[in-house]
Amino acid sequence: MSFLKSALNDSVIIHPPGFYIIAFPTLPFISVYIIFLAFVYVVTVMFNCLVIFTITSNRCLHTSKFLAVVNLAVIDVILNTSTIPAMIKIFLFKDNFVPFNLCFVQMFVYYSFGTLESFALAVLAYDRLIAICFPLRQNSINTLRSMSCIIGLCWCFALSICAFAVIIMTRLSFCNSLNVFSYFCDYEPVFKLACNDYTLQWSVASVLSSLILGGPFAFIFLSYIIILVTVFRMKSLNSRVKALATCVEHLIIVAIFYIPLITIFSISFYMKYTDPDRSLLSLSLASCVPPCINPIVYSLKTKEIRTRALALVRTNKINADQYRKACLRVLAITVCLECKVANDR
Repeated sequence: MSFLKSALNDSVIIHPPGFYIIAFPTLPFISVYIIFLAFVYVVTVMFNCLVIFTITSNRCLHTSKFLAVVNLAVIDVILNTSTIPAMIKIFLFKDNFVPFNLCFVQMFVYYSFGTLESFALAVLAYDRLIAICFPLRQNSINTLRSMSCIIGLCWCFALSICAFAVIIMTRLSFCNSLNVFSYFCDYEPVFKLACNDYTLQWSVASVLSSLILGGPFAFIFLSYIIILVTVFRMKSLNSRVKALATCVEHLIIVAIFYIPLITIFSISFYMKYTDPDRSLLSLSLASCVPPCINPIVYSLKTKEIRTRALALVRTNKINADQYRKACLRVLAITVCLECKVANDR
């Protein structure tokens, strides 16, 4: 095996041609799990694309709230696309080799959009906070422009910190094992293969995982404390119920996303508990399932989106029926003309 060598700070950095992904080495019924992930991916793409198309094709839904919903849907699609197709390819073609550069591209995309997923849930919490605590000033505070700026800043920050984290990985030298015990080019399993000091990478991973998960989660937690205080100050019981009802779906997807990931990262980084199959299974489920559930639990449960989506489906069905009838009509006319020509002969 020929390695690419480059000099950096008077030390030799060895970069191999690539890595071998060793996923679920002893997990039974792996084929069933891959089929499940393929189903998850199809549902993720189908429902999130439906949400995106429904919102973008209706001008009345071009508001700050639905911009945040579209942002979450786009992130969900890209997040699952960064891992699930590669896992299916490894299982179907038994090809677990990932080129060096492509490995770091996958790492960057996964962690960037995992970070954006966390920020997107915080943005939705901000939307609920403004809507409930400042209902009369909602349209002046939470404008489409301000929401666009918030989302843009989130994207810039997430892409920047993840780019930094991946770039410092190129300072590591990989001269021993090339087997990555994960279902994709994961950050920690890759830097642990290095044969030089990876203290910087471990520190960055620890700080960023706490920042990415803990920061937005703390903001969401504080937002809901303020929301609850505001709700319990309302005089009408009916108003309280309506206000809290608008938060239920968001709280569900927050719990689905944060609780498994915070548990897994805490165990992995600080408690040093390692069980390869259980850890990989938990991490893959925690990463892949929320993007599939989000549009069903949150977006399609929203009355405006559900109404528009159903109208869109009915319109497409009517158009398809009309097209089918027109084709049958043309076919019938063609058959009649052929019969007439045959009789004339």
